[in-house]
Amino acid sequence: MKITPLAIEDILLIEPTLYRDARGSFVELFNERRFEDHGLPSRFVQDNVSRSNRGVIRGLHYQRARPQGKLISAIQGAIFDVAVDIRVGSPTFGQWVSMELQADDGKLLYVPPGFAHGFTALTDGSAVLYKCSDFYAPDDQFGILFDDPALGINWPVEEPVLVDRDRQWPTLEHAGDTLFDYEDLS
Repeated sequence: MKITPLAIEDILLIEPTLYRDARGSFVELFNERRFEDHGLPSRFVQDNVSRSNRGVIRGLHYQRARPQGKLISAIQGAIFDVAVDIRVGSPTFGQWVSMELQADDGKLLYVPPGFAHGFTALTDGSAVLYKCSDFYAPDDQFGILFDDPALGINWPVEEPVLVDRDRQWPTLEHAGDTLFDYEDLS
């Protein structure tokens, strides 16, 4: 397993060993012992699968009272995955990183608590598996506007498809006390 910190070092690209032969391929996405041996978070309490068609954007979401770390992988198709640092006081506050995840390469992205997360499907029928470090809390949902001009995220989509809620989130500048304090998460 290869682990690479991205431009925001708390976001990790995890590349498990991918085995290919004439039958196809095999990859072990998660193994608690291997994650612990590499100093990675290994406590996840909920698995989610999201299916989307090309051009759908989901995000940028987070939970405030019950922040979630997420281990993200594409299990069908491909996605453009984004994490935005929303930890006030962080040296990388307001910065974002992105990574293309494809089902056929087995790569995972670890996004710790304190980040807004979103993705867009690059192919029809894309499926994302994400393990969460805390449970989903419907009354603790927050978000940042996906096309906040101050963030300047280069979504690779010409005509994004979003639910109304995701079009109505505030910009980072106007998210106020729903953001995280860097010191509280350090």
